[in-house]
Amino acid sequence: MVVEPKQARFESLSLDSGATLSPVDVAYETYGELNRNKTNAVLILHAFSGDAHAAGIGHDGKPGWWDNMIGPGKAFDTDRYFVICSNVLGGCRGTTGPSSINPATGCPYAMTFPVITIGDIVRLQKMLIDSLGIERLLCVCGGSMGGMQALQWAVSYPDAVASAIPIATTARHSAQQIAFNEVGRQAIMADPDWNGGNYYGRKPPGRGLAVARMVGHITYMSDDSMREKFGRRLRHREQYGFDFEVDFEVESYLRYRGSQFVDRFDANSYLYITKAMDYFDLVNGHGSLAAALEKTKARFLVISFTSDWLYPSYQSLEIVNALRSRNRDVAYCELASNYGHDAFLVDVAEQAEVIRGFLARVARENV
Repeated sequence: MVVEPKQARFESLSLDSGATLSPVDVAYETYGELNRNKTNAVLILHAFSGDAHAAGIGHDGKPGWWDNMIGPGKAFDTDRYFVICSNVLGGCRGTTGPSSINPATGCPYAMTFPVITIGDIVRLQKMLIDSLGIERLLCVCGGSMGGMQALQWAVSYPDAVASAIPIATTARHSAQQIAFNEVGRQAIMADPDWNGGNYYGRKPPGRGLAVARMVGHITYMSDDSMREKFGRRLRHREQYGFDFEVDFEVESYLRYRGSQFVDRFDANSYLYITKAMDYFDLVNGHGSLAAALEKTKARFLVISFTSDWLYPSYQSLEIVNALRSRNRDVAYCELASNYGHDAFLVDVAEQAEVIRGFLARVARENV
């Protein structure tokens, strides 16, 4: 079934930086039906390079990025739940971002777009949920950057969240995580075609963005998965070429992923969204993670993966321990997988069962 994208517009949005955006558009999709009491709504929060198309078939014929988890009989059963997914603020897939037209100038915002935070992203999502007449979400769930948003939802709007499922995520970036993002940003800004962010209507900084994606993609995989998928196999060669063309399968794969990304993502959005992730810090202003999570009222299910070295399990355990120290309702699952950080997207069988059972319990008490 082809899913119809939706659009909402809001007059203005106040940002953590002190700036105000006006107006603000939000692209979103919904799956399933909202019940009469509006108590069965689940908000799915996408990761860095995702968008609002989480499930079903889009107009381009492609399935949603979490189609293996959302739909009739799946973990997020659309026969039972009303599932919503919106593109994040700062994005380039229908929600206002640096590639959007600034009504004050008639030109794309480019680098005049204000720097945003995960808090800003969630604040806009709350406006969308309010506009749908939903006072309390049955669940907020997301992996990676989506998990950050789920945590922010639970902290910022405790009365509006019955449960939260942060997956393969963290309460704040480590120095290593910030470092990888900075390498990507510098790759983009070093591309002569970036032109200070003013490349709209011109040749985009494709080389820099492709390199940024290549670096990022390495962090999403594990050593085991790369060895299994590529090893040291050569690409269309019997022996080394003794040049700087593609020798290895893994080189070809990364170049393909980089070039594919350039066709669907805006380089300036890459800068803004990675910066928002780096700024994210639940501890900020609270003194401790436990203090930050103290006012939450949601039931939590925290999931991590054994081979995820980008967002390792110790960061999920920090969240779990902070919640337990404040006697909050939290379950924790570390799932075995060789797929690294990407496991929450591709290795979903066990994840789906854990989430299905958790949601069913939450629904019995709240729907």
